[in-house]
Amino acid sequence: MKGESDSLRCMSKTFRPWDVEQRWLLPPSVQELVPAGHVAHFVRETVRENLDLTAIFAAYTEERGYPPYHPAMMVALLLYGYSRGVYSSRRLAQACEERVDFMAVTAMNRPDFRTIATFRRRHLKALGELFVQVLKLCRAAGLVKLGHVALDGTKIAANAGVHKAMSYGRMREAEKRLAAEVAAWFARAEASDAAEDRKHGAERRGDEMPDWVTDKAERLERIRAAKAALEAEAQAPPPADDDDGAGPSSGMMKSGRPQRAVDGGPPDRAQRNFTDPDSRIQPVRGGAVIAGYNAQIAVDAAHQIIVAQRLQTNPADRRGLKPMLAAIRRVLRANPKEVSADAGFCDEQNLAHLARRRINAYLAPGRAKHREPHAAGSRRWPKGSRMAAMALKLKRAGRRSRYRLRKQLPEPVFGQIKHGRGFRQFLLRGLEQVRAEWAMLCTVHNLLKLARATG
Repeated sequence: MKGESDSLRCMSKTFRPWDVEQRWLLPPSVQELVPAGHVAHFVRETVRENLDLTAIFAAYTEERGYPPYHPAMMVALLLYGYSRGVYSSRRLAQACEERVDFMAVTAMNRPDFRTIATFRRRHLKALGELFVQVLKLCRAAGLVKLGHVALDGTKIAANAGVHKAMSYGRMREAEKRLAAEVAAWFARAEASDAAEDRKHGAERRGDEMPDWVTDKAERLERIRAAKAALEAEAQAPPPADDDDGAGPSSGMMKSGRPQRAVDGGPPDRAQRNFTDPDSRIQPVRGGAVIAGYNAQIAVDAAHQIIVAQRLQTNPADRRGLKPMLAAIRRVLRANPKEVSADAGFCDEQNLAHLARRRINAYLAPGRAKHREPHAAGSRRWPKGSRMAAMALKLKRAGRRSRYRLRKQLPEPVFGQIKHGRGFRQFLLRGLEQVRAEWAMLCTVHNLLKLARATG
């Protein structure tokens, strides 16, 4: 009775109509369902009007067949998805069916997840190269000043678990054990052929490998392949960890020096990941390690625009300084006036490189002391060295040092990518694909900064 009286009292109030059967005589445009200043419109129109997609269009030369989805629409979908923290092809396809902001980007097109995944894989290199175009748009909008640029790196997990790696020492033990198990099964199978024929009939020999043997045989082959790769690497000169390759495997180097066993082969601690062989062991906070990559950025102080990005396998940051400064010079035709970075980027060679380019450097030459965030740490550097001069420079400036900008620039950007947009693990595997994926993430960051500045 109480429920009925409550309903009667509600009926005396007039509500706005809610007629789910209502049909529109003139259906609205999907763009009208998304607010005018929404970033979906900005991403769509930026792709349509400002980005050169010649490299992607050039791949479509076959005139026959069913017309594919428009490449510009697919690019806009991927960029917008990344800006909303939607990365997987399945979630992107679902968003195209359920979310009006995605419909505003695709104009109601609904590519399935296989189409999205294939497009991304096919044009990954060209998608990564969009970083330069968006960076130039940011500069044209006055968002890049190159007054102060801060460098930093962060470790991002690969699409592979750290437990999917195996050390060379364990490979040798596992190879012997698995080889013995598989050989024993074949021996038993051969000895019981006649009995198995009678049991299983003429259609089956009776010596077919069971699933557990198939799995172990496959694992044995993968272990042998990884073991051979480490052995070949041990016999070759140490590969350079630069933009051309993945660099040394985890455990093959220590303090910049090659590590080898007594017989000249790989040390027992050398590791190789079975899922993503290009990934390397990366130390993270708390003493833990992950299988992943070292993603680096250079951030402009004016509006937190990423002016250079790089991804490497080596956990140490110092090799990234020269390539990122070279990329800034190549794209923006100028050097930054000031550069700050933490101790990972600081050594005599990098300080000399900055001096030659006449860039005012603020690089920490060592770990800071407790409660002295701008001190140079407790290490003593050779008298007259650039490291000693840098330590003195930061100590004299104290808390007024420009070094303080280092934490104010790259770390919030990493926070926006990893926490704000939820990117904590690469979707793709292999160094070249992961590099392109990191470039896309940096492109989207700059695109969002551009949207806020011009919106």
